[in-house]
Amino acid sequence: MMPALFPDGSGAATSRMMPAIFPDGFGDVTSSEERRTRKWRKMIGAGGSDWKRYVRRRPHVVKRRIRKGIPDCLRGLVWQLISGSRDLLLMNPGVYEQLVIYETSASELDIIRDISRTFPTHVFFQQRHGPGQRSLYNVLKAYSVYDKDVGYVQGMGFLAGLLLLYMSEEDAFWLLVALLKGAVHAPMEGLYQVGLPLVQKYLSQFERLVKEKFPKLGEHFSKEMINPSMYASQWFITVFSYSFPFPLALRIWDVFLFEVGLALLGYCHDDLIKLPFEKLLPALKNFPEDAMNPDVLLPVAFSIKVSRRLMEFESEEKKEACASQQSTSGTK
Repeated sequence: MMPALFPDGSGAATSRMMPAIFPDGFGDVTSSEERRTRKWRKMIGAGGSDWKRYVRRRPHVVKRRIRKGIPDCLRGLVWQLISGSRDLLLMNPGVYEQLVIYETSASELDIIRDISRTFPTHVFFQQRHGPGQRSLYNVLKAYSVYDKDVGYVQGMGFLAGLLLLYMSEEDAFWLLVALLKGAVHAPMEGLYQVGLPLVQKYLSQFERLVKEKFPKLGEHFSKEMINPSMYASQWFITVFSYSFPFPLALRIWDVFLFEVGLALLGYCHDDLIKLPFEKLLPALKNFPEDAMNPDVLLPVAFSIKVSRRLMEFESEEKKEACASQQSTSGTK
């Protein structure tokens, strides 16, 4: 069993901020970045003290700045503020330490097995039983004890791993809780519950959107018998943190947009509709380098308006579920 250790090797929980670790050449601060960072610091205040007030007063400014990309040095803090996880941490002092040090998990062996498969080429997670792997183990173990209904499911490690590059273990744990249990946004725990209900829902809605937004591509997929479960499941299970280069994954997390998958298909539309089945699947799992550029892809994503259609899908699904229930009741 992997011991409950922390980045400093002390075995005691810490909320100390950990340095963000990135591939060589990523994260360099330019004069433009410095100006942008100053604007963000003024917007959020010391430790995020002004964030809620600024969001209420100038929501459009916040949205525009997030779409441009959160400064790397502030990304961890802003993610916590957006998700509501900072409030959860402050309301639950000592809980994380209790979960890591004094509790046991039925999923510990599964977590240990998967640790080395999580970002295996990233310098922070490469060393076997090193600081990165120990921190990842602690966060996943703590969550599996905290939420026994979900426990641990393969794929959660990529979410936790991405968070650990920007914040301490305790902060990463509470952000994972905020995302899965829905502190501010809709809960995402359905990504990992038995049967992966939220993944199935996303795949179904995504297929409908592809057919509506890109009818020629949708028709081509149908002809070649390609459905989203064959290429997009991993996108949703890992919230785009596994399948894409780090710069793009980080910008996706900044805006947390469902439309990103549609943007990929739209950007590669003309090439994809020419491919037969045997070449189509590999192409859907290995998009060209230019499509992976966040400054190219995200403007495409922002231009695709789907929020209203998703709400309509939700309404239709509820009506269908209600009709199905009534039909079932009537046959008893």
